[in-house]
Amino acid sequence: MNVQPLADRVVIKPLEAESKTKGGIVLPDTAKEKPQEGKVVAVGKGKVSDAGHLQPLEVKVGDKVLYGKYSGSEITTKEGEELLIMREEDILAILK
Repeated sequence: MNVQPLADRVVIKPLEAESKTKGGIVLPDTAKEKPQEGKVVAVGKGKVSDAGHLQPLEVKVGDKVLYGKYSGSEITTKEGEELLIMREEDILAILK
């Protein structure tokens, strides 16, 4: 993967959507919800404050995060990998 996000942007690989319910019912592709969890694969250098100081990002590569359902821009790499690029402020939480 050759994607380096700029400023306060983050590249996220969405986790696979569940294909079964807790009760064991298999869901078709049309009924699956868009995933809201993903793994951070690249981060930018940070956001420049109004005073001109660089503020590093809170998330780091390898973090599992929760984000808004329709956040970010979807991209596909040359290898066919589907990724999301979004600002750090669109990330809702880091999952521990």
